[in-house]
Amino acid sequence: MHNSNVNGLLAAIQNLVQVDVGQRGLAHHPTDNLFTATQGDFVAACQSVACNESPCLLIVTGFFIPTATPPACETDGPLGSLFLARACQALGIPWHLASPHCGITALQTGLQQASLPLQPLRTLPVDNNPGTYRDFYAALVPAPSHVVFIEYPGPNAEGRCLTMRGKDITEHTPPAHHLLPMAKSLSRSGQPPASIGIGDGGNEIGMGRIAAATIAANIPFGSRIHCTVITDHLIVAGVSNWGAYALAAGLFLVQGRLPPADLFDPVTEQRLLTAMVEAGPLVDGVTGRQSATVDGLSWERYVEPLQRMREICRW
Repeated sequence: MHNSNVNGLLAAIQNLVQVDVGQRGLAHHPTDNLFTATQGDFVAACQSVACNESPCLLIVTGFFIPTATPPACETDGPLGSLFLARACQALGIPWHLASPHCGITALQTGLQQASLPLQPLRTLPVDNNPGTYRDFYAALVPAPSHVVFIEYPGPNAEGRCLTMRGKDITEHTPPAHHLLPMAKSLSRSGQPPASIGIGDGGNEIGMGRIAAATIAANIPFGSRIHCTVITDHLIVAGVSNWGAYALAAGLFLVQGRLPPADLFDPVTEQRLLTAMVEAGPLVDGVTGRQSATVDGLSWERYVEPLQRMREICRW
């Protein structure tokens, strides 16, 4: 496919996911917002992975909701991470998957349901010691070319991890941001791994790419919750899972490959989510309930971008 055609399709995918569906303030200011601040990042992230000679992804996810019933990781993040792993498997790209303990059972269930191996799944260390993360990263074989954070909270200017409502969840959040400097120091190929952040609220790893003033002007409690950790590329989406779907779609488009029939299939996605919610448990991050929903959206609205991507990826 001609490059101009690919770029047009990537732009269409970006437009699908860059919608402030939850009215969180992602685009509160018409010209200076989280979407305008990251123009070009989505395409660059897709090309960075798809054009790498030996790609390998370390996918990190798991956002704990302490006020939910029951307290658990939310559905936004794990489902998108599983989707990206499925896409990597179809493209022949090695992958690793990492999560706090609260997300492991759900991800194990999802991997089993998707007939993917369990071996690449690892529990993130809780020790706030960069050396621990150095050892964690050094044990990954093959070595990742990219570290991808999907809906993973990161520290603000005071070193605390906060929810969108300003609740401190630092004690429930393994300090996975230590992976970034450790990965660069342990580069085994001479080329430090690239990093990609995917988020929807200003408090996730990667949001340090956006100026503090922009976050504060758009997001409620933005000046408090803003994660200062910077990634090389940042994909901001109305739902973080949508950002993961978009990245996966971009990989197929840039490589000129057709995705397998079950990858952008809403029925398969709902089946996987239901199994993960029941086994995890996982909870909806907005409603706080153990339900097979994401960010309080109806299933029909949630899968709209997925359905459109399916059409786009089949040209």
